[in-house]
Amino acid sequence: MARVVYVNGRYFPWGEARVHAEDRGFQFADAVYEVCEVRSGRLVDEARHMARLERSLEELHMPRPMSRAALARVLRETVRRNRVDDGLVYLQVSRGVAPRDFLFPAEGTPPTVVCLARSTSRAKAAARAERGIAVHTGPDTRWERCDIKTVMLLPASLAKEQARAAGASDAWFVDAAGYITEGASNNVWMVDTEGRLITRPADKDILRGVTRMTLIDLLKRERIELVERPFTVAEAKRAREVFITSATNILTPVVSIDGAPVANGVPGSMTSRLRGLFHDVAEVAD
Repeated sequence: MARVVYVNGRYFPWGEARVHAEDRGFQFADAVYEVCEVRSGRLVDEARHMARLERSLEELHMPRPMSRAALARVLRETVRRNRVDDGLVYLQVSRGVAPRDFLFPAEGTPPTVVCLARSTSRAKAAARAERGIAVHTGPDTRWERCDIKTVMLLPASLAKEQARAAGASDAWFVDAAGYITEGASNNVWMVDTEGRLITRPADKDILRGVTRMTLIDLLKRERIELVERPFTVAEAKRAREVFITSATNILTPVVSIDGAPVANGVPGSMTSRLRGLFHDVAEVAD
């Protein structure tokens, strides 16, 4: 658990961290966020996370709360104060505090900035990847701008709860045409029966994952063919391998979909290889 939380320029003990009752992130989900992996005390792919944060802010016509350099100091100090060696750091920016109104508050309203960090076990994550995970599919009930990383995560939370009730570890969204969009908190990939690596194009229906982008860099380095196209649940069930990517999962194999095993029901060789090579190409900053 986080020990110290940054809120609007100050660092508070976890139990004392507060935001205003009329913060727009609380009342309207009018906020964006990023989650960055911390590995050996260093931030992974920080520049890409900050670039995506800036894009999310721009898409919602929300001002930047501070410079990228200032945010970098907040991230590092939050990691330091929470003594995180391996784990994650979470940054959230809302449009700020104003009397409740659907219209945006007056220009110049200060944004609300929250940052926290917590430790995770690299050994547990590796063991999970060695076993693989089961996923449960369901209809995509989210809004049409999933490319913006907002805190509007209730559909994802409901999907994950439904997956847990079904005995699965995670949830995938499926669009009206029967194609997988993405996981509730990750991007989805498969190796088809011909050995090609396939993932859905990063359009407005999915989040352009930072881990996704870094993995594409790795594929180019390793000269592995990538096909960007939608694919169905049935195709994924017939695939040689399936895996998910995110900052908190890196690459994690999927071995079961809606109770049906993927291939022989164990993690595939390409997934394991790419997971092992991932941090060779990821940006790791002090």
